[in-house]
Amino acid sequence: MTTSGIARLAGVGRAAVGAWRRRHPAFPGPVGGTDADPTFSLAEVEEWLRARGRLAGTPPHERAWQRIEGDPDGAPAALVRAGEALLRHAEDPVPGPLGELAGELGPFGAYSVLLDRHLDTHPRRSRAVPPGTAALMAAVAGPAARVLDPACGSGGLLAAARGPGGRPWPREIHGQEADPVLARLAALGLALRGNAAVRVHAGNALRDTGAARDVTGVDAVLCRPPSGERDWGHDELAHDPRWEYGLPARTEPELAWVQHALSRLRPGGTAVLLMPPAAASRRSGRRIRAALLRRGALRAVMALPAGTAAPYGLPPHLWVLRRPDGTPAPGPRLLVVDASARHRAGDGRREPPWEELSRTVLDAWRAFDRDGAVPGEPGVSASPAVIDLLDEDVDLTPARRLPPAARAGAVDLAGVRDGLDRALRRTLRLAPAPVPAPAGPLAGALPSGTRRAGVTVGELARAGALRLYLGGGDGGDGGETAMSRPGDVVIPVLGGDVRVVEPGGAGERTGRRHWLLRPDPHTLDPWFVAGFLRADALRRPAGRAVAASRADVRRLRLPRLPLDEQRRLGRRFRELAAFEAALRQARELGEDLVRGAYDEITGAAGPY
Repeated sequence: MTTSGIARLAGVGRAAVGAWRRRHPAFPGPVGGTDADPTFSLAEVEEWLRARGRLAGTPPHERAWQRIEGDPDGAPAALVRAGEALLRHAEDPVPGPLGELAGELGPFGAYSVLLDRHLDTHPRRSRAVPPGTAALMAAVAGPAARVLDPACGSGGLLAAARGPGGRPWPREIHGQEADPVLARLAALGLALRGNAAVRVHAGNALRDTGAARDVTGVDAVLCRPPSGERDWGHDELAHDPRWEYGLPARTEPELAWVQHALSRLRPGGTAVLLMPPAAASRRSGRRIRAALLRRGALRAVMALPAGTAAPYGLPPHLWVLRRPDGTPAPGPRLLVVDASARHRAGDGRREPPWEELSRTVLDAWRAFDRDGAVPGEPGVSASPAVIDLLDEDVDLTPARRLPPAARAGAVDLAGVRDGLDRALRRTLRLAPAPVPAPAGPLAGALPSGTRRAGVTVGELARAGALRLYLGGGDGGDGGETAMSRPGDVVIPVLGGDVRVVEPGGAGERTGRRHWLLRPDPHTLDPWFVAGFLRADALRRPAGRAVAASRADVRRLRLPRLPLDEQRRLGRRFRELAAFEAALRQARELGEDLVRGAYDEITGAAGPY
């Protein structure tokens, strides 16, 4: 293990490990690595830490992960062995930290924590679809007895096929993954999660002619096609029977995956693919898009807000396809939805508004699937006739196929202006009074002699003053996501607003892009905790995250203060948060007023 691993194991910074090496001759010596980056024996380090009481408070997930990370066969092989042992845990209990973790979170919860930790170190390799987006895709596809993901990665999309409310698992779950390690990890995770028949094949779904090619007639396909593929098999697969809508161009691998998905479906089966927005408009793909439309295979193109899938700066598209079953559809239409028009985009730092976003997408899709058309909403949804889409470009970008949103009238603008006036007045009322101190925004707020004393989040967690959920893992909820409670502190992984969960916002599920801290209210005031962590974020350079890795949050420091003093400062932080929210509302109303005024002025000038 490295010095960073020792620091995480002990809940300290790397500087502390360096100090131990200098000051304690008995500290274990390096067993490998280089002078600049030495490695150490995990067993020797654990023994040294245990003898000094530094290991007793280390949570099982950290100790289990260190054993996996330091395994001589490599972390992937160790994680596979851990998953296989957890599958047998009921009959043959697992010893050591892994067994402790399974006892705390259950076998699936333990595996999920360790798998997430592994995937965080290889984000490009995993191509993970965020849980909210995966759940939305599965809901669009609907219940299915046999489900396939031909590029399944770590299995997140297939795991979402169970759906909410305890909906039964599919009878069969099929996956394929070009990376054999990821294929094995996905199979283990799915087997630990449910009781369906799980079959995950290792191999490239476009090129493989083995057992995975025999998986046909499935009810649903969920897939995020691998991005950036140039050597996907264009030349050797030129005469493949799957290209019944046309041979994809070398630069259009996503359209190869679209046709592969259609070829695996039973007649009438549904495929939902997460596509890059460029696939809807590239000229090289227009003939295949036209063929998909003419034959009724492409049923919907729906733009999601930026922040719903990586890369988080782009708004991904959902393509909903259905394999034709020979039933002619009178006056065929395509559903187009621009959900980003109604739901402001995230950027990977904030969770998108999943409930409202899902309602917009699912209401439009279900109405269209039932009736073949939707009344539509200007700027949000429509169902244009296919014949109107078959122009020279066959551009299916939803925003370009929707009627524009209605212009704001004078009455509407007056209402927006009144709202802005109220918001500005409220903002002025909430503006914080200056702190009576000669220097520093918090100088004078702390009692004399207390500013230098501090304690890390990791030390507070070991002392039981708070619970730290890494990336949403919660033993009380199967290890998948933490259900937020009033008083929890939520910290975005990529930086942004550190917030306290209010009673009205409780019950949300935090995802892998957030930490969740649950302070003991008899020891810590949550607004005090959130305020100092927020102040730490504001002191960092622009664009830098609150913490660069999952372990860093444990090293953030808070001052040691009595609970009464914490609450006094917490009230000040809460006032600042209310002021910040009022500023945000005023800014949004101001932007609405500016847009409406431009629309009103240009509309009065007539068409041009």
